Amino acid sequence: MALRFVIRNSQAHSPYGGDDEDPLAGVANLFDVSVAFIVALLIALFALFSAGKLLDPDSNVTLVKQSDNGEMEIITKQGTEIKVQKVTDKTLSGQGTRLGVAYQLADGQVVYVPEGGEVPTGAQ
Repeated sequence: MALRFVIRNSQAHSPYGGDDEDPLAGVANLFDVSVAFIVALLIALFALFSAGKLLDPDSNVTLVKQSDNGEMEIITKQGTEIKVQKVTDKTLSGQGTRLGVAYQLADGQVVYVPEGGEVPTGAQ
């Protein structure tokens, strides 16, 4: 009779039967899985966009960014120095020295040829 009382008493405390598990334990596991997924996604995005080079103080990186309204910016990082240049279609005037000629190929690529046909060091 005492054994029947112990079994009946333990089942009375739990709405799910004899188990005394927390019903919210599964939610905590889902939270842990989502945090691990977010960390893995951030690591994948860093690898995809080579963002590690942006954090390296010895690297040189150049990015071209275009906004929704068509405005372009050239972001250049040399070592620890970062420069942002805005590209505009405004006509400029003034004194200067001709450095060379730029040609646009059929595929849209732009090729710069220095004045006098001299090839810069390191170029082929």
